[in-house]
Amino acid sequence: MSPQVAGLLQLIALIAALALAYRPLGDYMARVYSSEKNYRPEKWIYKAIGANPAAEMRWPAYLRGVLAFSAVSVLFLYLMQRVQGSLPGSLGFSSIDPDQAFNTAASFVANTNWQSYYGEQAMGHVVQTGGLAVQNFLSAAVGMAVAVALVRGFARSRTGELGNFWADLVRGTVRILIPISVIGAIVLVACGAIQNFSGIHQVGQFMGGTQEWNGGGVASQEVIKELGTNGGGYFNANSAHPFENPNPLSNLFEIFLILLIPFALTRTFGRMVGSLKQGYAILGAMAVIWIGFTALMMWTEFAHRGPAFEIAGGAMEGKETRFGIAGSSIFAVATTLTSTGAVNSFHSSYTGFGGGITMLGMQLGEIAPGGVGSGLYGMLIMAIIAVFIAGLMVGRTPEYLGKKIGTRQIKLAACYILVTPALVLGFTAVAMALPTPADSMTNSGAHGFSEILYAYTSGANNHGSAFAGLNADTQWFNTTIGIAMLLGRFLPMVFVLALAGSLAEQKPVPETAGTLRTDKPLYAGLLVGTILIITGLTYFPALALGPLAEGLAS
Repeated sequence: MSPQVAGLLQLIALIAALALAYRPLGDYMARVYSSEKNYRPEKWIYKAIGANPAAEMRWPAYLRGVLAFSAVSVLFLYLMQRVQGSLPGSLGFSSIDPDQAFNTAASFVANTNWQSYYGEQAMGHVVQTGGLAVQNFLSAAVGMAVAVALVRGFARSRTGELGNFWADLVRGTVRILIPISVIGAIVLVACGAIQNFSGIHQVGQFMGGTQEWNGGGVASQEVIKELGTNGGGYFNANSAHPFENPNPLSNLFEIFLILLIPFALTRTFGRMVGSLKQGYAILGAMAVIWIGFTALMMWTEFAHRGPAFEIAGGAMEGKETRFGIAGSSIFAVATTLTSTGAVNSFHSSYTGFGGGITMLGMQLGEIAPGGVGSGLYGMLIMAIIAVFIAGLMVGRTPEYLGKKIGTRQIKLAACYILVTPALVLGFTAVAMALPTPADSMTNSGAHGFSEILYAYTSGANNHGSAFAGLNADTQWFNTTIGIAMLLGRFLPMVFVLALAGSLAEQKPVPETAGTLRTDKPLYAGLLVGTILIITGLTYFPALALGPLAEGLAS
């Protein structure tokens, strides 16, 4: 069997598994966020934090809950790293430096999981499991809560109430993320991922020296790293490490986990707004982009010319032989079209065009299917923009799901789509203009520029992967990427929740003969075109200086 056929079979199996899980999981999540019942463990949590899950919140109160909880999480994780040397289970590692601790705390709370450190050489069991893994659950639950709040904005009318943040946070964690993670961790252990709390031990003599490894709760962290579209690895090699991702079966399962909730949330959306067809339209737009990017990535990595590439069967540099080009390409697209950041190969070693595809996937806003929660609300923002463009073409006030899209809604949507590009391009320009940041580049020319552009694209989009040739463990990059991650995560949420509140206050508009049918393939195609055009106009000059220039020169 040729590698290309094997890759196609992997893709078909992945689509089939996602299709089987789509309906039951999507319906279950809709019931979770619509339920008025509280389980006993949830009641204990509400009592401990002093929250009333039945109290409805308007968007400013909901936003205050998101920001206050996230600020406390950043502080807690920062302090945990700063006192690591005094904690049990530290494996003898010292406390983390202030700039590194800030960067990591911001990263994991913002669902980015950018890592400018070697996990197995810096973090002990307590920080890894009690700090980083816990934030993997909570940051994912925050993103899902904000997405559900926006969905309620479409579903409700004549009220500004969007639900209760604390209830949404707890239910998303207790009823969705934890049960799936328990099952997923068992599957990963069965595949060969490790799960223990052993200390550091020598594994053999290599080239006149010794090699040491430490164990850890790897499977349990790996599953929520993928399921919650977080991405931070227990080890520096991330999902290329055999302890995290042992074989092709575990690789395919991890890709399935990455895409599971973001795709299923489109059915949750359709169920909560009372029209499954609307959910299918959003799903269709996501699927078209994801499949198109996957096919393009596999083509450029398999078809690259040159004697070395022909002998290896394609561009194998930086890829694990146990996954091959197909398994690496599918993983790379899945992780960059979501906000996961996990890698099973090194994107810096991809072909020029292949590296550009990974960057473009993040620059789309990671909405196909996107991060857990963030993918859905990002796509719904683009849906509003697409409706607005269609309204301009026919001279009619745009409507979406029975809500008029007026000046206020468009301003909020425009602010949302401008925040991240401003952070990415602004920080990249400053870094290239200053002498010190450029010293961190391993490569010069177009590829060196791509390293910087990729870093800020990854940070501001809350993605977390790196081009691997950039030394980001400096005060400049730790600080600026940390700021980009926090602003890229929480500023868009301000606009999303404000938009949700304005939609919830409206009364529904009756459908007429002139109403644009947003549940049809024509609209899904318009949505895909809108996404590609907006992203192209925003990022094409930067991409032309980096991956496009490199690809054309090779």
